[in-house]
Amino acid sequence: MNSIQKKKIVIVGGGFAGVNLANKLANHDAFDIVIVDKNNYNFFPPLLYQVATGYLETSNISYPFRKLFRGKHNIMFRMGELLEVMPDQKKLLLSTGEVDYDYLVFATGCITNYFGIRSVQQNAIPMKTIADALSMRNTLLERLERASRETDPVKRKKLLTIVIAGGGPTGVEISGMFAEMKKNIIAKDYPELKGSKGEIYLVDGVKSLLAPMSEKSQQYTHKMLTEMGVKIKLNSMVKDFTNDTVYFADGTTIEAKSLIWAAGVTAIVFNGLPDEVYGRGKRMIVDAFNKVIGLPDVYAIGDTCLQTTDPGFPQGHPQVAQVAIQQGQNLGKNLVNELAGKTLNPFRYHDKGSMAIIGRNKAVADLPKPKLFFSGFLAWVMWLFIHLLSLINYRNRLKTLYNWSTAYFTQDQALRFIVRPASKKA
Repeated sequence: MNSIQKKKIVIVGGGFAGVNLANKLANHDAFDIVIVDKNNYNFFPPLLYQVATGYLETSNISYPFRKLFRGKHNIMFRMGELLEVMPDQKKLLLSTGEVDYDYLVFATGCITNYFGIRSVQQNAIPMKTIADALSMRNTLLERLERASRETDPVKRKKLLTIVIAGGGPTGVEISGMFAEMKKNIIAKDYPELKGSKGEIYLVDGVKSLLAPMSEKSQQYTHKMLTEMGVKIKLNSMVKDFTNDTVYFADGTTIEAKSLIWAAGVTAIVFNGLPDEVYGRGKRMIVDAFNKVIGLPDVYAIGDTCLQTTDPGFPQGHPQVAQVAIQQGQNLGKNLVNELAGKTLNPFRYHDKGSMAIIGRNKAVADLPKPKLFFSGFLAWVMWLFIHLLSLINYRNRLKTLYNWSTAYFTQDQALRFIVRPASKKA
């Protein structure tokens, strides 16, 4: 019989960070792992916009936790939403009961940041979860159907005009996808809309698209989107969205029924934790080993943490998938090392580069070492390859590859379904 008392590690959040940590400790005799998540599935956020636009099915980018961890004897899944943390008792209160821990790891990612603009929060379309993506698909398809019946040209234009707020990869990719749909799909599926004047706007409060990427990537992206018919409005901060009108801080407006909000994220604040643990963007402040400052046996990894000890990133790491993956793996190694009395490894982020897809055969990629820039077809192939490999298993990869291949050769897809749950009768 093993005389070592097992340590119970509770991981809150089953995204990139949480899953990589769990996999690093899978089948380790010294640990019992409990994954807590409000959903019963893991999903791949970088491809959410393709679910929202009908190019991929939900099952292409998601996978159930219980099947994912099947056969890993020390990993359990607990579905529930975190309501309160009780660090003094080493206990969590979930919507589905209580769970205790020896080590607690926050891998809760982030949520949409509306920057306190209430009208935007109430009326805009977010793009952060599977539910958001399905809601966006339903909403936009319903508005196309309404536009096809609308006889008033002003009202029809509002229904067909889409404003995307946020010039990062998500905003660029969504606007490029809409531009291609407008050209290749909507014109065929909705002959009633021929000659209508709906526009696609991509807006941001900074001076360039893809701000963290190279100037070459920014310029290429701006040029390609403009050629595809996207109207780009920079140095323009959204301040209000009411009565089908987007209002900007400079006094200008755009009349549109749809505002898609991809302008920022914020971490989550949890009941029971002191205010002192939170830093910029409500991210938990952690040391070099991802331990939350001031809380014993509590860690945070991925988007939800702020780590300023990495010499290459003194202001904290970017909130991207690779940081979450690497922090999850590093923490897993450190927990094993700590148990064995070995030296712990401070986290150092290895930047593998940045990329964004713009449209068919159009993408940009920046590689840091050596410093290289790619654009066009080559960057597009790189983007497809990297995202396929990043999906969680072979099933997801094969299904996604099939859908992409079909869409590429036909310049079409057949997933434009409006599906809503039936309303319950009283």
